[in-house]
Amino acid sequence: MAVKIKQQSCHNSEAPDTLTTHPNLPVIALIGMPNSGKTTLFNSLTGSNFKTSNYPGATVEYSLGKLSDKFGFESEVMDSPGIISLNPSSPDEVVTIDGLFDHPRFGLPDVVIVTCDATQLSRQLFLVKQVIDSGFKTVVALTMNDLLIKKNFEVSADKLSSILGAPVIKINSKKLAGITELADTARKLFEDDSIENYRLRIHKPEHPVEEDIAKLYDYTEETERKVIEHVTNKLDIDEINRKNFHSLSRKPDLNSLKLDKVFLHPLWGIIIFILSMGIIFTSIFWIAQPLMDLIDTGFSSLSGAVSAALPQDTWYNDLITNGLINGFGSVMIFVPQIVILFILLGLLEDTGYLARAAMLIDKPLTKFGLNGRSFIPMLSGYACAIPAMMAARTISNRHERFLTIMVIPLMSCSARLPVYALLLAFVVPHDKPWIAGFGLGGLYLFSIIAGAVVAGLLSKFKKTDEKSTFMLELPPYRVPVFRHILKNTYYKALVYVKQAGPIIIVISLVLWALTYFPNYDPRVETGNGTQFTEQQLNSMTESARLNTSFAATIGKYVFEPVLEPLGWDWRVGISLISAFAAREVFVSSMAITFNITDEGEDDENMQRSLISTMRSAKNDEGNPVFTTASTIALIIYFMFAMQCLSTLAVARKETGSWKIPMLQLVIYTIMAYVLAFVARNGLNLIGIQ
Repeated sequence: MAVKIKQQSCHNSEAPDTLTTHPNLPVIALIGMPNSGKTTLFNSLTGSNFKTSNYPGATVEYSLGKLSDKFGFESEVMDSPGIISLNPSSPDEVVTIDGLFDHPRFGLPDVVIVTCDATQLSRQLFLVKQVIDSGFKTVVALTMNDLLIKKNFEVSADKLSSILGAPVIKINSKKLAGITELADTARKLFEDDSIENYRLRIHKPEHPVEEDIAKLYDYTEETERKVIEHVTNKLDIDEINRKNFHSLSRKPDLNSLKLDKVFLHPLWGIIIFILSMGIIFTSIFWIAQPLMDLIDTGFSSLSGAVSAALPQDTWYNDLITNGLINGFGSVMIFVPQIVILFILLGLLEDTGYLARAAMLIDKPLTKFGLNGRSFIPMLSGYACAIPAMMAARTISNRHERFLTIMVIPLMSCSARLPVYALLLAFVVPHDKPWIAGFGLGGLYLFSIIAGAVVAGLLSKFKKTDEKSTFMLELPPYRVPVFRHILKNTYYKALVYVKQAGPIIIVISLVLWALTYFPNYDPRVETGNGTQFTEQQLNSMTESARLNTSFAATIGKYVFEPVLEPLGWDWRVGISLISAFAAREVFVSSMAITFNITDEGEDDENMQRSLISTMRSAKNDEGNPVFTTASTIALIIYFMFAMQCLSTLAVARKETGSWKIPMLQLVIYTIMAYVLAFVARNGLNLIGIQ
């Protein structure tokens, strides 16, 4: 089946579309177990020349790149999610393994590179042996050699190659050691015509029975004993046996064990996790603020320059400066915070800490019908609900997978970050950003708690007989590869801008038109002898135009009666409706509906200008729209409301029906409204206005 490689939605971590695929080039497939260094190797082989796509008809992502020119060999390199064996146990693995044996675009790969963690050799050789026995031209990339050397052991690549009947190359992707040799070996295998009927002899392995699995693991452990050597004292196989050598796979990293006594402690581990999240989100405010100010100043200067260059008092001047430049700038200002969030979460993942966090939270999650494996998709929801729902496919238990998908929209995704940043900046003193930082961390922590509670309530209504199991590999603590973290962060931020930009522009144009027309001008009624300054006339014009606009008419008669109990007016309602297309649009919508222009005393900073306008905004009765109570209620509303059309579409695709998406839309919207109502009026009762 021929298929076109397609771009992902705006919420997927996709590289820019700079890669042109060449179906006639040889294809190198990278496979390996999770945490075996496969993706790091992929980045080293392809540089930055790759993109991420979906297998056709599925939500499983695979990365496709062109082998870097420095290796002198033209080839496509394909990376897929990590697998334990060639016998799938989840829907995710089924698609991945089917793609290896018959990719819808490339068919069979010409060469397969299998990454193999040297510190977990006997366990990882299970997959290696299956790939070789399936008939593929196979190269074994031996990773984590530096960690093994710290234990005073090393793998004899020559011995392992002789036993497996396939070339084995030691690599270090961080230092790019062995990468050139690996690429050259793959090229030689591709050009080797001595392997007769290569494609005809490739076959999927049968699902082994327990006895066969035991024999295969006996073989891999025996192989490990034969190829492991002491670094300073080369022991042969007889000496190793006499010394009662045990499989290194059963000997965990000692440094990791020491650290786990702290990070996995039932009390201190939770405290460290909470403090880590607080520090991360506080850093988002502190570090990002200078960059945000710079972006604000840049867009403000651009808006002023464009306005001065165009004819004054024209509709297209207002359209370009207020509808487009300021609207898009109101979202771009938050890119630094999003970048910092991705970098810090990437550091936690690369060091191996996130896997520990999943272990810590497994026991509490079981009380709510979930398990530790749900934590990874839920945490991915911090970036975006769409890839998080896709990640839930690795949960083999159908009931737990649906529950996880159901609660993922409650996770505070990056699209909410601009909204939180704006609203927290409103309620927190400007000179105390640490309060906003811990507040943001509290919102992210509370979102997981809220998701778990909702899952627990839902699991009470729908019982299941499916058994729940949780197995997760704890990788050794490692030094993160900063260039890969920065590269992945760059791609995620670029996708955020590229995909959110068109949505923001379209919605900004619609909102601008609704708030600008029919363009009532009070100047025609000022001929009664009263004298007004030019600034007063401009202010009157802007206010009159907004209050007599189509948006005001719709908002006052449709939205305001519903939102009045929450303390909001029609302008907030229009912004909430706009945010349903993309949450981050809320900020730019607020800038437009509250008529933030490039004039006024806070011109230098759009965010401060918007906050200043929010502080002075009043409804038709003369009451302030934004108080501490009503703003906190708005934060709570955004925490729970299903404010994302794309998430609904993906939920429908992942669950196979509209039942769960519609439940999410109805339940979370009602929940958001009720909790916001209770928060606002409860705070008012205790004297917080």
